[in-house]
Amino acid sequence: MAYRKLGRTSSQRKAMLRSLTTNLLYNGKIVTTEARAKEVRSEVEHLIALAVREKDNFEEVTVKAKVARKDKDGKRVKEVVDGKKVTVYDEIEKTIKKDMPSRLHARRQMLQVLYPVTEVPTAVAGRKKATKEVDLVAKLFDEIAPKYANRNGGYTRIVKIGQRKGDGAMEVLIELV
Repeated sequence: MAYRKLGRTSSQRKAMLRSLTTNLLYNGKIVTTEARAKEVRSEVEHLIALAVREKDNFEEVTVKAKVARKDKDGKRVKEVVDGKKVTVYDEIEKTIKKDMPSRLHARRQMLQVLYPVTEVPTAVAGRKKATKEVDLVAKLFDEIAPKYANRNGGYTRIVKIGQRKGDGAMEVLIELV
């Protein structure tokens, strides 16, 4: 299979394409050069096709879980047992989605490509507690896949913007349709 080398070593190229793919799925659209966009398109189309194929392949399972009891401030409730402070736990029943083997495999294939995304709210920027991890694979299965369920490929669109001022490279906007 022939692919564009994009003037990078293989490790740099792979990292760049992973980064662009992650950003495209997270933001919905990105601006980049035409050659990069065409490479990213195949990667993204593959991931979305995987998600569409496996979106309903799970079973609902009820499990019992031990959860720490919390007070009004959200801190764990402790009680003294034999002179030690011990956290108090409650047992609750929870329904979870259990992936079938093929969906689990698809999930792991997606995790090989996508970088972890951390969301930082603008109001409290700089505080580590306020950040939260975004589950892009769950977003692929739950939001993006149902949108494209009755579509056979062609999940992305490339729109030419014009030439970049610095080096005259053709800039494009690649977006999810």
